[in-house]
Amino acid sequence: MITTNLDPATQARAEAWLQAPYDEETIGAVRQLFDAGQYTELTDSFYRDLEFGTGGLRGIMGVGTNRMNKYTIGRATQGLANYLIKVYPTEQVKVAISYDSRNNSKAFARLVADVFSANGIRVYLFAELRPTPHLSFAVRHLQCQGGVMLTASHNPKEYNGYKAYWNDGGQLVPPHDKNVINEVYAIADPGEIKFTPVEENIVLLGKELDDAYLDAIAKLTIRPEAVARQSDLKIVFSPIHGTGVTLVPPALARWGFTNVTVVAAQATPDGNFPTVVYPNPEEEEAMSLAVEEGKRIGADVIFATDPDADRVGAAVKNTNGEYQLLNGNQIGSLLVNYVLSAKQAQGDLRPDDYVVKTIVTTNLIAAIAKEYGVTYYDTLTGFKYIGELITLKNGEGRFLVGGEESYGYLVGELVRDKDAVISAVFIAEMAAYYKDQGKTLFEALIDLYVQHGFYKEKLISLTKKGKAGAEEIQAMMDRLRSAPPQVIGGIDVAEIKDYQQSESYNLKTGERAIINLPKSDVLQFITVDGDVVSARPSGTEPKIKFYCSVKQPLSSPSDFERVSRELDGRVDRIMKDIA
Repeated sequence: MITTNLDPATQARAEAWLQAPYDEETIGAVRQLFDAGQYTELTDSFYRDLEFGTGGLRGIMGVGTNRMNKYTIGRATQGLANYLIKVYPTEQVKVAISYDSRNNSKAFARLVADVFSANGIRVYLFAELRPTPHLSFAVRHLQCQGGVMLTASHNPKEYNGYKAYWNDGGQLVPPHDKNVINEVYAIADPGEIKFTPVEENIVLLGKELDDAYLDAIAKLTIRPEAVARQSDLKIVFSPIHGTGVTLVPPALARWGFTNVTVVAAQATPDGNFPTVVYPNPEEEEAMSLAVEEGKRIGADVIFATDPDADRVGAAVKNTNGEYQLLNGNQIGSLLVNYVLSAKQAQGDLRPDDYVVKTIVTTNLIAAIAKEYGVTYYDTLTGFKYIGELITLKNGEGRFLVGGEESYGYLVGELVRDKDAVISAVFIAEMAAYYKDQGKTLFEALIDLYVQHGFYKEKLISLTKKGKAGAEEIQAMMDRLRSAPPQVIGGIDVAEIKDYQQSESYNLKTGERAIINLPKSDVLQFITVDGDVVSARPSGTEPKIKFYCSVKQPLSSPSDFERVSRELDGRVDRIMKDIA
């Protein structure tokens, strides 16, 4: 045994990687960490196995059981292959595989294809990088039993990830996710992983599937006549060095938009994301080049997608004529209102229609749904739960639109994941429709606030990296549970919802109620004024997130700026107490 200050279990796990069957490159990298005395890095790399969270397997690339590499990906794939074969013992199992622009994504995708093929599974591998929602479409279109997307979504460049999909085109949910992990844990030796490919089991996917997806998207348009009248709508789009460049511009063209400017400096796929710190359209910095281009040409709408093009952010001119980045709650509310109002105007709103949001997403969506007499559902955080609900309700209602605050939306039932390609064309169609009415998207948003109340949200994310960070996050959640705040921002707390205990508690009456959702490490504090604060450790990043939503009447668009400042003050007071 090498003398170190590592705990014995972590050291044993690390030393196991210093011998065959691990390859020489891996052995050399681990030995270098030992030789350099990089014990913090060794701890973070080996103290645990990567786990499936809300977005699947995700982590920093490098050697170790807690890193994304040949062996952790191979083990996950072998476990998934074993599970698929158990669930479908009499069928030819088929899977689809795609990948984004991140460093190593293409190589990882090929590795996954090799392992599946070696297990007798037929593999449909995208020949080139494509968006995550296209993978969801491929699983459904090709009638696969599963799928894998190699991506870490909007995480920094050091990360990569592995999203596993089931036969409905949605990400793994209980019980499949836990069952797959059990299969993965059952693989004690990397020698059990079948790395040698069977080439005849691998089929490359190309333009034919792109055309099928784009054709299906084109049929979703609700107001093609508005698009036709505003076909020269000035659109600026940035893929932020990701996969969006492959399908968003063609989708816009299919819908009839002829004036689309792609941000040249961010058009080339590049896993180093050279023009941004974080390739996340939620960040103003990531949208800055697109906004600059929008200012230059006087764009009607500006949007950008993250590397795997499942999230889309948008900027439009506000009441002062300045471009403003809309948050995910605002875009989601606009989409829900647009779809429902259009369906109603066309006489196509049915009693069994429904919309879906997550528990940390604005309740403005619920208010809009009630206005149109449409059922709405809440799910846990993570779009996989929205996809799961759509699948479970198959044949019992029509899903129209849904979304989550983190820039993820879906219109129609074409896929079972958030889809920035579909969302982008709908944002453009919305902009065209409101321009046809003499309004901007921002003015349409203010109209919603006048009708339903001014909802304002804020998210604070605290990053806590490594093992120590994970322990600190757990300690924060433990403190909030053991000593929950009774007052936040000077306002009494009326109700506490603990999704881990599946229970809500009314502080005034003492009444307790069951929460009919799967257990999740989320706490919500609801004030007597109806403000909502949620605390939740991220399932895909080393962060703890605090969400705040407040509401106040807005009697007139002219009061927008004043009420906005008042709500900002209330949010700041609340967040100081909770985060």
